[in-house]
Amino acid sequence: MLGAMIRLLPAAAVTRPVGIAHRIALGLRRLAAPGCAVCRVERGDPVCPGCLRDFFDARCARCRVCAARLSGAGGETRCGRCLAAPPCFDRTIALADYAPPVDGMVTALKSGARLDLAAVFGELLAERIERDARIDCLLAVPLSDRRQRERGFNQAIEIARVVARRHSVPLMRGTLARVRGGPPQQSLPLAQRRRNVRGAFELRAPLQARCAAVVDDVMTSGATLDEIAQVLKRAGLEQVVNLVVARTV
Repeated sequence: MLGAMIRLLPAAAVTRPVGIAHRIALGLRRLAAPGCAVCRVERGDPVCPGCLRDFFDARCARCRVCAARLSGAGGETRCGRCLAAPPCFDRTIALADYAPPVDGMVTALKSGARLDLAAVFGELLAERIERDARIDCLLAVPLSDRRQRERGFNQAIEIARVVARRHSVPLMRGTLARVRGGPPQQSLPLAQRRRNVRGAFELRAPLQARCAAVVDDVMTSGATLDEIAQVLKRAGLEQVVNLVVARTV
């Protein structure tokens, strides 16, 4: 009903920057929007402006390569670690810090099968990608066979589906595989994480692409994504971009 009322407004009134008809149209759109996925109080599609500003602020100063937080002073675009030892991936886009309430949302997705949150994260990541970005395909960080069976789904794939649909980019399911299991990365000291994923991934089919985006829920040391980027670049890809929901601080 609200959508029909909006459509009945004259086009000139809707597009005019001022005027009562314009304000009415905006108010009707806000009323029709679903509740914010974070606060559940304000209207948001999928997150209200207040929660976007507080928890998913795109203006946050981050390293262009690994998305680690920067001080914001001096206009740096890379952290010291990426300058000293550049990883194999070229860029990381992170929505938020791995801190409340985002960490709880990620846990609810993975442990509580809250697949609606995968859609929220996918929509926000799709919005964060630049309009002129030339991503040829999407890949999701694969789970081990055992963890996939236990969970019943791969949260990275569920997030990537939404990004792929929004940007009309193919999601290459089954192309990247985890061929060696191991303990979860978050359970290991930082020094052991690279060893834990060494040789753990392979491509099962060639990729006809120059730039691939790799989707994951949380980035900590970056060891998993760096290992995947090595595999992709050995296969001939020129650029690898990471799309992650949360970055540890």
